[in-house]
Amino acid sequence: MIQELSQRALFEGASEGLRKLAADPRSRRAFATPGPQLLELFSPAARRYVLAPQRAELLGRIDALRDKGYEVSVEFSAAGDEDDDPARIERIVAEYLALLTYERAPDRLSFDLSQVGLAISRQLALQNTGRIAAAAAARGSDIILDMGQHSTVDDVLAVHQELAEGFDNVGITLQAQLHRTESDAAAVAQRGRRIRLVKGACQEPSDNALSRGPALDDRFLGLAEQLVDHGVRLSLATQDREVLIAADKSGILPRVAELEMRHGVQPQLLRRYRATGLPCRIHATYGPNWLHLLQRLVEHPSMVLSALADIGTGRAYAAAAGY
Repeated sequence: MIQELSQRALFEGASEGLRKLAADPRSRRAFATPGPQLLELFSPAARRYVLAPQRAELLGRIDALRDKGYEVSVEFSAAGDEDDDPARIERIVAEYLALLTYERAPDRLSFDLSQVGLAISRQLALQNTGRIAAAAAARGSDIILDMGQHSTVDDVLAVHQELAEGFDNVGITLQAQLHRTESDAAAVAQRGRRIRLVKGACQEPSDNALSRGPALDDRFLGLAEQLVDHGVRLSLATQDREVLIAADKSGILPRVAELEMRHGVQPQLLRRYRATGLPCRIHATYGPNWLHLLQRLVEHPSMVLSALADIGTGRAYAAAAGY
């Protein structure tokens, strides 16, 4: 007799299945550069998480979110996330620089160093990130370096350390899932720059990281407390309702600089916290790469039903809906 799975176990199993799908090179290629059939079929679901396909459309949608009282971080989602083609890398850097020339540009950019040359060399990633940081500083914007696989952490930390010496607008993301993060957090906190704390969604062996579950939730909260105790300007990035309840009860949430959630995930929850006066930020992506659809479903398998409903009705998710 087959035992009925608990809802949590069902979601964890679904998340693992989606994680394998998102890690499969064939899926990654298909969603990174969707063809006409995939565009037509998945467009309604993808638009829940990808704010706009192009820069011009993005700016108006940022305004709609700002009008509702949110700050907005933006990430350009190009075709592929680990680029080693110098011409494509330069186009991505040029896109960020062009975005920063607009009066209505976002107050923060967030990107992975793999977008700006890390697959070629740390030095190239440093140079390109420095160009973006300088342009952002000139108009009063910040940048946050994203954090990827365990194998790239040392490179990201080194680039951040060097840039933090010359720029006060360069922050960094730390992943609670990685076993090394507690010691990394203590060192990064000394730099006096903004830190964005996430649980982490990369597929890692148990030697390197915790899997999703109560132990990771506890570590996430412990790291958040450690960082605010050090006076860090902390962006708490999570859509986990139970974790946020625990953070509020323990007194952590009122001490963070802001609460950040990804566009299209739990908008009503973020709206509720904004109504309490807590500064709230939406992390939005734009561009032609739809890997974010798969990645968001990995993190939130319960949203599969929303994705199927979007496809079934054929209605694209409206920007700022629910916020």
